[in-house]
Amino acid sequence: MKVTVPYGQSDSFHIDVADNQLVGVFNPNKVKAVNGDDAIDSALNHPFDNESFDQFMDTDEQVVFIVNDGTRPTPTAKVLKHIYPKIKDKNIFFIVATGVHREPTDSEYRFIFGDDIYEDLVAKHRLHCHDSRHDPMAYLGDSSNGTKMYINKIVADAHKVVPISSIEPHYFAGYTGGRKSFLPGVASYETISENHYLALQDSARALKLKGNPVHEDMMDAMQVLNKIDIFAIEMVLDSHHDIYAVTAGDLSKSFYAGIDNAKEVYGVKIPHKADIVISVAPYPMDVDLYQSQKALDNGKLALNKGGIEILVAKCRTGIGPKPFYDLLSSEKEPEQVLNKIKHSWKLGFHKAAKMAQIDTWASTWAVTDLSDEQMKNVHFKPYHDLRLAFSDAVQQKGSNASVIVLPAGSMTVPELASGVSDEKV
Repeated sequence: MKVTVPYGQSDSFHIDVADNQLVGVFNPNKVKAVNGDDAIDSALNHPFDNESFDQFMDTDEQVVFIVNDGTRPTPTAKVLKHIYPKIKDKNIFFIVATGVHREPTDSEYRFIFGDDIYEDLVAKHRLHCHDSRHDPMAYLGDSSNGTKMYINKIVADAHKVVPISSIEPHYFAGYTGGRKSFLPGVASYETISENHYLALQDSARALKLKGNPVHEDMMDAMQVLNKIDIFAIEMVLDSHHDIYAVTAGDLSKSFYAGIDNAKEVYGVKIPHKADIVISVAPYPMDVDLYQSQKALDNGKLALNKGGIEILVAKCRTGIGPKPFYDLLSSEKEPEQVLNKIKHSWKLGFHKAAKMAQIDTWASTWAVTDLSDEQMKNVHFKPYHDLRLAFSDAVQQKGSNASVIVLPAGSMTVPELASGVSDEKV
């Protein structure tokens, strides 16, 4: 069977997988199409535990909007088309929730806002990109786990805040969306570091909220925001990045309502695990290796012990944060990387730990635009052509090796079908 595997924004690879080998090509589940415009309007007019959006905006006070950066597929521009004509003359300000990511490029800004709105915000000096290291922060209190909640003063000083985000699986927070607009979105570097340290625990994984220490710390930290009036806008996208559901209003209730929709899209049942798993970080989540790692982490859930996982990610801007690369490349063996993490901690180590953990029981290969040296330094077998990588994997694992392909690995979380024991596969 010929399988098309996307690469970057417009390229793709075509590989031939024998019928007896292919377990399946698993994408986010197909769901019934909805009218995105109607879904947005309905959510804004009928929010959870809140007045309508128009009533919320009936104020002379400044309203701060928090939007995702260019590493998320959030269709922020679609929401802004509905609301910007009504709010453009009000006292509004926008902040891009980068967490510890870099500032968006000009093209990414235009993807986030749309050309006209972006240019209008810049012209009116109503746009700021969060800088977790250098922006003035305000201390709002501690979570029960001891995370000190410092957030950007632009947000902390606001009386009304509108976070616009999307909900999809997250490899250690369970899901994106909701509370992530604030932590890590507009939090200080130190706050993010304290929270992300909890990601080293096994219970911090995709689709899991109950008992997930990262999520629970985030939700607990949100209690310090009680002086801020929040109107959240949450979107769940389908496999084509079209709107499937929209929830709004109360931060927690809109988030948990969106989770129910997200499960319908992203939790994908597989009959059994495979010897070879090809997992893709699709555009725009292929921005760098740091972000593309999510596809690797989801793909491991479909991989047999001793198998080969092939990450396909363009990594358009390179590796990502330097501490992440420095740690992985500092040791020749993954066990040594994990041992180093146990004795020291820096933000970025959580992703390195998740990558190194896979290498202790399986092999990780990669097809990227990174140099061979860069890929080798982070313990990948390097490739630039998936056809060659797949051919080599089949040669190594044998002609009867089972194969699973995840064309949107960053957003697809494999789950064994009911009744299938993990020990059997």
